[in-house]
Amino acid sequence: MQVAEWQRERLKSHASIAKYTAARLGGTADWLYVTKPDDPIESLAQLVSRAWLEGLPVRVIGGGANILVSDKGVRGLVIVNHITQIEIGDWHDGRNVSVTSGTGLLALARFCAAQGLAGMEWAVGVPGTMGGAIVNNAGAHGADMAQSIAEVVVLEADRGPQLYTRAELAYAYRTSVLKHRADNRFLVLLANLILTPDDPAQIQARMEHNNAYRKATQPPGASLGSIFKNPPGDYAGRLIEACGLKSHTIGTVQVSPIHANFFINTGDATASEYYALIRYVQAEVLRQTGIELELEVELVGEW
Repeated sequence: MQVAEWQRERLKSHASIAKYTAARLGGTADWLYVTKPDDPIESLAQLVSRAWLEGLPVRVIGGGANILVSDKGVRGLVIVNHITQIEIGDWHDGRNVSVTSGTGLLALARFCAAQGLAGMEWAVGVPGTMGGAIVNNAGAHGADMAQSIAEVVVLEADRGPQLYTRAELAYAYRTSVLKHRADNRFLVLLANLILTPDDPAQIQARMEHNNAYRKATQPPGASLGSIFKNPPGDYAGRLIEACGLKSHTIGTVQVSPIHANFFINTGDATASEYYALIRYVQAEVLRQTGIELELEVELVGEW
């Protein structure tokens, strides 16, 4: 793959992806490129455009949560996006924060709190980045990404940079129009947010409450986050627990004894073991309750 001279030392061939995923799972990428927080967002756009021009599939990941990477690896180019840029302004129609897609949700939440801007308190403790949060409409504590989005700049292989309004993103529970695109030839570059001015002390108090609740109810360890979406009117974790599956183990992957919608890599697990546990839990919940749990995590690579 051809890249700029300054990028060559970062471009690795047949490199392991596992350490860049939350559950420490997955095989190798044909090509792997890890960005730095202070890289210009334009350099990411140029890199992805070059890969598309060469006919390479591109997969961009952030914090590595909510994705299960196959043991067989990923064909093409995998980019780990850490590019972190947050700009505060006073733009039209209430837009007051611009943030790049590689920015961590925790970093953004803390930054906004310090600036006295409310709306991202839910993100404290969420192990993800803005890019994934935008595509998946990430959320917690009764709030989600859609509530703060004004518009998103998306690079498309065939049309170049495009501006998507919140309405055009068609947000719903843990989904968006971007998530349902079959071609995957797009890249979220940045988002403009509308946040509400508030007392920094009050914002900080809400963040501390959310963080304490998260630590009390969600397990530590190598996990991908919530495995299944909550079905209408119920909770995936409650259904899994009711079926007697808490602590069920396949290989070294365990249904958490603390929260049944989290699966923990307790040792040197494989992605295949993780996937086998997912399928087993799905089948048992369907058999016992008649409810088919829908994956919240995404399967990446060759399965």
